[in-house]
Amino acid sequence: MADVVLTHGYFLWEDANEAEIMKPYPPLGLLYLSAHLRREGFEPEVLDTTFSDREAVLARLDAGPGVLGIYTNLMTRSNVVWLMGEARRRGWTVVVGGPESANYPEQYLRNGAHVVVLGEGEDTLAELLHALEVRPPDDLAAVAGIVWRTARGATVTNPTRPPRRDLDSFPWPDREAIDIDRYVEVWRTHHGMGSVNLITARGCPYRCNWCSHATFGRTHRRRSPADCADEVAHIVARYAPDQVWYADDVFTISHKWLYDYAAELQQRGLRVPFETISRADRMADERVLETLAAMGCYRIWIGSESGSQRILDAMQRGVTVEQVQWATKAAKRHGIEVGMFLMWGYEGEEVSDIEATIEHVKASDPDVFFTTVSYPIKGTGYYDKLADKLAVTSDWASSTDRDIKVRGRHSSRYYRHADEWLHAEVDAHRLQQQDPVASAARRADAKAARAALLAAADEVEA
Repeated sequence: MADVVLTHGYFLWEDANEAEIMKPYPPLGLLYLSAHLRREGFEPEVLDTTFSDREAVLARLDAGPGVLGIYTNLMTRSNVVWLMGEARRRGWTVVVGGPESANYPEQYLRNGAHVVVLGEGEDTLAELLHALEVRPPDDLAAVAGIVWRTARGATVTNPTRPPRRDLDSFPWPDREAIDIDRYVEVWRTHHGMGSVNLITARGCPYRCNWCSHATFGRTHRRRSPADCADEVAHIVARYAPDQVWYADDVFTISHKWLYDYAAELQQRGLRVPFETISRADRMADERVLETLAAMGCYRIWIGSESGSQRILDAMQRGVTVEQVQWATKAAKRHGIEVGMFLMWGYEGEEVSDIEATIEHVKASDPDVFFTTVSYPIKGTGYYDKLADKLAVTSDWASSTDRDIKVRGRHSSRYYRHADEWLHAEVDAHRLQQQDPVASAARRADAKAARAALLAAADEVEA
């Protein structure tokens, strides 16, 4: 019998977009928890729901009550609420952790959780499980880093637990607890390259005011180059992926660490193709890009967000449009593809800012770019800034922060036209040399999209 069952409530087949993209990755956070708990003498079980369904989850819950630990994020709220209710009805003690429940502890407690773990989970969960062995779940005052309810129904927030400084002291993720080979094969089947994810650091020190820091705060802690290289060697030997995904928030924060890590990989003869995420200001050095290319980086993702410096400054991004353009072009010179994330609808955005973003993408010429409409995440400066304008749905359990309406913001149709305008302009720009006729047609599409956007400008959220 497991001492704790760890799960995350994400079902790939229920997510039409992800089922079409088919780029799933294992829940690393749960695998880290499992490895740590196993080292501490517990018997954890990881119930990975990615390729599963609700019937299988209910069957596991029916097998007997115990402690159920659930990872929460913005997109799985309704699934987790359902899971908590089913577990409570069967007598399970429900513990939740992750960024979502850290932002909404009272709501998660009200909807079925006994305990909410705040911040880094390994040490807190181990201590909590020991406490649950000798105490009922309504007497947990000594466990740092949790929110819980007393027998009288009072919500108690215990003192915070400082994050562990030495990340090498944590064991690697317990990948053998789930079917990693299935993830690798899904990637290989749909994309020609099997992939495995890992992290070399935790946290992000930057202060972009729309970005959540609910789990690690604004700390930034790195594993040693040697420990990371050892893990990559193990991954290659055990799972034989065609690539790896470094899932750090910003992979190239420390240039010294990057150069030391590259040396470790070279010393071991490891050159595994990979993709990762960085910031333009941490790529503003030819040596950084030379090093990434030599290590096997074939694609790097940059959060550009906007081509308007005014909007970037309002976001507190700490980068310039020129830095993004230089980094994109420089990466491509070194044979590294660039993916770019863009964001519409940030507070104060005008048509001129959209035009600036379109010109920015044309000038940068990334290999691929994606757009989203900004949304306020609870616990961020952006959320607080818009507090008086937010129309929060009363049905919290079946919604997400993405469903929060910002009064006075343009309609979704307006932003669809912004996307059409952007793509048509970029297509026209790219086609103008090799196919002037097609370029002219796309430029006409761009003009029509711009006109449609202006016509929809008076459509706003009530």
